[in-house]
Amino acid sequence: MAGRNGRARQQPRASRVQAVRLSSPTLLLCLALLAPACRDEQAGPRPRPRAPASGTTEATAGAVQGTWAGGAIRYLGTRVERGRNDRGQDAVRLTHRFEATRKLEPGWQVFVHLVDPRTGQMLANADHPPPLPFEQWAVGQPVQDVQVIALPPGAQEIQVLLGFWHDDQRLPVDQPEAHDGQQRMRGPVIGGGAPPVPEVGIRKTSTPPKLDGVLDDPAWQGTTPLTLVDSLDGRPTALRTTARLTWDDQALYVAFDCEDPDVWGTFRKRDEPLYTQEVVEIFLDADADGRTYDEIEVSPHNVVFDAYFPARRQGMDLSWDSGLESAVKVNGTLDDASDRDRGWTVEMRIPFAKLHSVPHLPPRPGDRWRFNLYRLELPDRKNVQGQAFSPLFVGDFHAVDRFAWLVFEP
Repeated sequence: MAGRNGRARQQPRASRVQAVRLSSPTLLLCLALLAPACRDEQAGPRPRPRAPASGTTEATAGAVQGTWAGGAIRYLGTRVERGRNDRGQDAVRLTHRFEATRKLEPGWQVFVHLVDPRTGQMLANADHPPPLPFEQWAVGQPVQDVQVIALPPGAQEIQVLLGFWHDDQRLPVDQPEAHDGQQRMRGPVIGGGAPPVPEVGIRKTSTPPKLDGVLDDPAWQGTTPLTLVDSLDGRPTALRTTARLTWDDQALYVAFDCEDPDVWGTFRKRDEPLYTQEVVEIFLDADADGRTYDEIEVSPHNVVFDAYFPARRQGMDLSWDSGLESAVKVNGTLDDASDRDRGWTVEMRIPFAKLHSVPHLPPRPGDRWRFNLYRLELPDRKNVQGQAFSPLFVGDFHAVDRFAWLVFEP
């Protein structure tokens, strides 16, 4: 998704999840984390505060983590208990402890935001009533607020941010270092563990494929198809996408085969924001430094977007020309929503000499690059569905730490 590039793109909205208060602390699951309804697979750097990988993991009596509203409410910490719910999902019970130092005004609600501490990406918004209305909090008596939450699969870490809201206001946090700049008190960081990224060996071809959008060349027959999955959680997708890769001394060859009942696109000019519509993409970090990388996209109209990034989401260079040659074949009627298409295929030829930070020209057998393959699909021409070869577990196609390994073979 282009996005990933550097262009300004609409930011995603995290799904709002209404927290349900536990009627008994023995219940294991009352709230499931939902994936964002609109993905943040965008092009371009986003101004987001980064939450540090720190926080309270257990409530300790008398240990004040911060206060709200001039000391009116003290935050005594959050106890984190890790386990599994009745569905076998990884889950945590969060027990937040607060204490009022004076009588409180009514009407305030509790919010708990779960975010990715690397990117600030919202994973869940858990607004809910306090365990007791504010006006019933006894001065000097701790109040416990308990939630049980199913954790998203593959999340490496989750930062808990919490506080109180009323209408469009948040109760201010007194200590600048205790909140994230948006009046969200820093709670614990919940450790996770994403699965390892995949590794793919690609074999060299003696005869490069003919670029006509038809994937019947002998060069493709000896390759292993790579299946794209949901970019956020790694689950199978409703519409199938497979990709194939091969190489010779001059170029990397990439093919996509996309199942699609409605193939469409409105952009006709190079480097237009293809990432806001249906598109396939490849990201290449040739020296595997986790910083410099190239992004190349092709739309169903065979329009190209290519950009170079000297750092993650920074300094997007649209003047760079990847030298890409591409061909697209649509199995159906392009831009006609009245009928049912079968899909579209793409072939790409990417010259090694045009890419950035390539360790060896041509690559040597055994060279290891980082890469990822993506597809953006808008089944209703409105809502974006993201696919990836190596799932990201965040809504950011620029998550370079989740790029797969590409190994050149003889």
